[in-house]
Amino acid sequence: MKQVLALSSSRVGNGSFLETAVAPIRDLLGQRPLRLAFIPFAAVDGDYEAYGNKVREGLQSLPHSIDVVHPNGGAATIEKSDAILTGGGNTFKLLHDLYAGGLLPLIRKKVESGTPYIGWSAGANITGSTLCTTNDMPEIQPQSFAALGFLPFQLNPHYINLPVDGHNGETRDQRLGEFAILHPGVPVIGLPEGTGLHLQDSQLWLTGDAGAVLFSNKEGRVTKEPIAAGADLSFLL
Repeated sequence: MKQVLALSSSRVGNGSFLETAVAPIRDLLGQRPLRLAFIPFAAVDGDYEAYGNKVREGLQSLPHSIDVVHPNGGAATIEKSDAILTGGGNTFKLLHDLYAGGLLPLIRKKVESGTPYIGWSAGANITGSTLCTTNDMPEIQPQSFAALGFLPFQLNPHYINLPVDGHNGETRDQRLGEFAILHPGVPVIGLPEGTGLHLQDSQLWLTGDAGAVLFSNKEGRVTKEPIAAGADLSFLL
């Protein structure tokens, strides 16, 4: 059974790191101690052990051990894991390093075989078809924009549409609408902080206490529809 948890963010409001992620991760993984592989490549500073320790602290109430995936030996760490965690940061850097290490096929194989995948922010973004609806600057060029493809659509983590008086740049809705124009058959889900998507085999639903939004291109017209908290989104699979 394929199990994927794609969380919009590691924090909600002024909450602590991974505070709101603990409950859905516990629900997904249960209470039996597991070995988790943590992929930290979205961190541009490269201090992966520090990032791993931060994740261990954030998830310390859970019974699992966390092994940090490094560029050298990363495949072995992922291979022996019971679940995969992928953290936030820069999505271009994350996908670049996954391609450079040849890790995407292994991650796909593990998850298709039933290994749970949990990602937040950039780690959630790559569960979709491509990284093309990330909010990040392309600080480094990955081999391809194609991502893990667990979900056959696009995600926009940290979604917020906040026009600023006097600012003449595009809003988030304008940018996501542009994507929908150029890719008429590909929906985009905007995930506000505190929300996420939970895929369990052929079922998909929105997690968290807030709603989300769905952008689509219907017969040449871009639409934006609200998604209620807890909604069943299996029709998108």
